[in-house]
Amino acid sequence: MYEESSWYSFVPDLTGKKATAANPAKGHKRKESLLQQPNGTHTVVHQPPSLTDILEKDDDSPPEPTVARRASSFSNLRHLSTSSSDDAPTPPGTSRVKTSGDRNWDALDIPTSKRRDELAILPVLDTSTDQLLQESRRGYSLYRDQLSLAENHLDSLIQDANKSLALLTTLSTSFKSVEAQTSSFQARCDTLLKDQARLEKLANEVGTSLYYYAYLENVSRRLNAPGAGRLAEHHDLAEVLDDLESCIDFMTKHSTYRDAESYLARYQSLLTKALHLLEVGFSKHLETVSQDISRQLGSTQSESTLYALAYGRFEEMILESYSLIPNVCKVIRKAYDEEGNPRSGTASDIYTNTANNIFHSYLSTRDRDLRLSVQREIEAFEKEAKTPALESACRTFTKQCFERAYNEGNLFTKIFSITALPSTSPESAFQALRSSQRWLITPANLKPLATSLQTALQPPTDLTKICNFVGWLTHEYLISEYYEEDESPFTSQCRQYTASLLSEHLWAFTDNAFEAETTKSIARAEISVESAGVHPVLKRAIELLAMFDQCMPKERCQQDSPVVFRIVRETIHILQRVESKIKSTKSSPIDPDLFTIKNLLVLKNELVSLEIGDIRSQASSSMQHFTRIWETMSPGNWLGFFTNIVGGTLWSPARSPAPAVTAKTLTVEDMSEQLDELLRQSIYAFTRRWAAQMNDASSGGRAGGRSLGKIQTELGQKLREVFSEQPEVVGKLMEAIEINAQALKDAEAEKKGIRRY
Repeated sequence: MYEESSWYSFVPDLTGKKATAANPAKGHKRKESLLQQPNGTHTVVHQPPSLTDILEKDDDSPPEPTVARRASSFSNLRHLSTSSSDDAPTPPGTSRVKTSGDRNWDALDIPTSKRRDELAILPVLDTSTDQLLQESRRGYSLYRDQLSLAENHLDSLIQDANKSLALLTTLSTSFKSVEAQTSSFQARCDTLLKDQARLEKLANEVGTSLYYYAYLENVSRRLNAPGAGRLAEHHDLAEVLDDLESCIDFMTKHSTYRDAESYLARYQSLLTKALHLLEVGFSKHLETVSQDISRQLGSTQSESTLYALAYGRFEEMILESYSLIPNVCKVIRKAYDEEGNPRSGTASDIYTNTANNIFHSYLSTRDRDLRLSVQREIEAFEKEAKTPALESACRTFTKQCFERAYNEGNLFTKIFSITALPSTSPESAFQALRSSQRWLITPANLKPLATSLQTALQPPTDLTKICNFVGWLTHEYLISEYYEEDESPFTSQCRQYTASLLSEHLWAFTDNAFEAETTKSIARAEISVESAGVHPVLKRAIELLAMFDQCMPKERCQQDSPVVFRIVRETIHILQRVESKIKSTKSSPIDPDLFTIKNLLVLKNELVSLEIGDIRSQASSSMQHFTRIWETMSPGNWLGFFTNIVGGTLWSPARSPAPAVTAKTLTVEDMSEQLDELLRQSIYAFTRRWAAQMNDASSGGRAGGRSLGKIQTELGQKLREVFSEQPEVVGKLMEAIEINAQALKDAEAEKKGIRRY
């Protein structure tokens, strides 16, 4: 506070500038004498400013220190007067020698008479000197007075500051004393505030709890009133349902409260009553609409009129309500989400039961109204299915049913604000809709369509027609080669309908048809030996496999398919029976092992084709996979394979022979591996038998009276007859026979060496 400078802002600036002469003379001039008196008779004495004027000045800074000009002393004036008397004027005509003292007056060139006059004013100089001294002291006196005033002001400020500090100290001490005295009071106040907050919270909780208890009487009186049925068409019903649900939730969470179980049961009963009122109101409204629509549907035969009445007019009339349909949608969404999945929450079972009842009422009404038109379509299809255009009739009827299901699905979504997507959950809306229908075809009920198709395609219908229709349905909707980015909603829904129709009805029906055909044409086929080529039973099996692959997606044509397994197993069983018959006929020109190898290779090649989903029946490509089959079927190094035989691991007398694979031991899981094992057995038996004959002929003897050359010629002829179009198979078998023959020779030599040793 002492650093502020506002307290001495009244100090004036004593330094000033002299006034400039009004008409300054030109040339060299003397400075104004300090002793020069002002002109005039009156002497003007400059009065110093008063203290009040000084304090009112705006300058805040003290005057700048300056060195005042010292006035000439009295001795100088006296010297000046003496010199003037000596320099009296010289009479004219006389000459005067100038001294050094006279040179100062030459420049002045002042007349002598004037000097004498100036000497007359010397007595006045003493008085002027005193005045000058007074004027000089007056400025310093004023500054001294200002300093004194400032000092007094500062002393006053210091005294005020000391008083303020003393007062603040007293206040601080008082506050500390008061704080010490009120600490206990403050603690008590805090305790009271906490108690107040706790009591307020408790009061709110009690008030809330009382609301859940007190609401029972109000809602009971409202739902039991004579005109309570009108509440179903009013928006207040939604508020009542929410309040009842909140009360049920509260009583469920606070089961320890007094009479909570009793109130919970009563609230649940009231909720059921409110939902029953809604259900009755919806049924009445639906019946009113049905009476009008059914009367008009029975009096028209036009397809376009039927469509307009059954969907357009029905939708318009059913949605004409104040709050009935919104209340129904609210209840439905309490039980299911927008995709028809079940919800879990307060009283969800009560809502689900009411929703299912509403669905049943709606679908029963729709089934009754549209039964006549649906029966007419089914009768027309059954009549056309008895003609040769069975496949065309099935396709047309399927498209009509898909359109009806699509229209019913859209109408259901507009009324109930949910889309019941396919689901296997028994609590889903899809399953609830499925169990509530009979004649009406909807996305959840395609059974009428499946029943009509199965009736038309059942035996004695040719299996080819069944496969053609199922294949068309699969490729038309289910496994299209490409999907358009902007495909219509109808196409997308048709894919869903196709998946349900095939997986739940037609695939099982087709499998049964293949089972029946397999039993008829393969399992019960007559055993005949015509040639060493492909057996007729195997040809029929290949046809059945090709038909099954064409009408089914790839996932159902794999080796673990029960249909494929049945066909393969029955075919192998027939081939083994034929092989046994050939072996029992000694005069048969057909080699039994070569017959089995040929037919098993053809069957294996067909199964490999089915795995890649590309079946071709051309003879030139029937053995296209033989090289890969041979490599996976036989060891890469036949010499190493027969080395194991030489070691005695397979020929050991103490070792029992490995059980042969038969059709009865074939299983669906490892069918492919067991089929390869059958091929190995047949190839090994064939090559070992012919290798033994060649070794016997080459050892000097005759195998059955035949020479080595004749045996080789006969072997080549048999191989070319069976594999005339597959020279690579002939080469592989000849190579295997040579390797087997060499292995038998090495084994015989080793046995002889062991005996000698």
